[in-house]
Amino acid sequence: MSGDMLDRYDLDNIAIGTLGSHSALNILKGAKEEGFRTVCICKEKDAIMYRKFGVADEMVLVQDFSELISEPVQERLRRLNAILIPHGSFTAFLSTEQLIHDLHVPVFGNRELLRWEADRKAQEEWLRKAGLRLPATFKTPEEIDRLTIAKLPGAKGGRGYFLAESPEVFHNKFSDMVRRGLLKEEDGDRIHLQEYVIGANIYPSYFSSIMKNDVELLAADRRYESSVDAIGRIPASEQLEFQVNPTYTVVGNFPVVIRESLLPELMRMGDSVHEMAKRLAPPGIIGPFCLETVITDDLRIYTFEISARIVAGTNVGIGTSPYAYLKYGENMYMGRRIALEIKEALRQGRLREALA
Repeated sequence: MSGDMLDRYDLDNIAIGTLGSHSALNILKGAKEEGFRTVCICKEKDAIMYRKFGVADEMVLVQDFSELISEPVQERLRRLNAILIPHGSFTAFLSTEQLIHDLHVPVFGNRELLRWEADRKAQEEWLRKAGLRLPATFKTPEEIDRLTIAKLPGAKGGRGYFLAESPEVFHNKFSDMVRRGLLKEEDGDRIHLQEYVIGANIYPSYFSSIMKNDVELLAADRRYESSVDAIGRIPASEQLEFQVNPTYTVVGNFPVVIRESLLPELMRMGDSVHEMAKRLAPPGIIGPFCLETVITDDLRIYTFEISARIVAGTNVGIGTSPYAYLKYGENMYMGRRIALEIKEALRQGRLREALA
């Protein structure tokens, strides 16, 4: 679909665009470093950031990100010869059906995989078929018999997530989250229940290259989450007294260098996930993806989620990350790697292959 839209484009004057949120600085800076013009679709209150950092050549101001699928915005993007780079805000503010059927602007990547990312049951099927180790899942709160994390579908940044070890605790905490405005009553039917595996949370980010026919490990990070990462500053006696119910809203990310002996397995995992994606939604993953993992004290790697696009954790690598440096040398990071792929696709006359 995206490839057909290129018929109207001036391929000598391509621009790279994205929504002004999530990893836009990463994407737009990388595009500029590879010589592309850049377009930022953003809200007026956020425009100051992209102007001050100087990463956006064109600003398309909107009241709400849902305006991306309006015809005036799309026509402006097409006139600018813009290729859009999706990130978490695309799936948070627009439905999968809107992104697949109503967005008539070329998009880097495979839109069909957004269906698999948005559906946690489909994600689980994808990862299991790829041979990865997954935590147990529960169909209803009444099945909970061990420490479990309750999550909403989609890219919500951890907002409203909570732990429960029994049906009673689940219902009490869910009611508390609704009272605090972190969840709605109707979210109860959409919550995904997954065993909470104790270990270190590590988020390896990969790049699946159509041009090189390879999957590259480019970065790794861990998340800084409020309020769960702050709870350790409260004495245990006071936690019990006040019955603290923390949530997992992501407020930032830390870069991580992974123990080297774990890298071969993580690389094989990335390859396996991509090979399975080619069967489930041809031609498979195009560009960035991230496996959200937890590594136990016996070095077992459990994968509890996949993001089939750039993740905000790659922002820690802007300038360079250890794995991008090992592969490409200085000043390579996910946003620039995306632009490099598009640049090479243009050079080889294969851009349509990158816009499935």
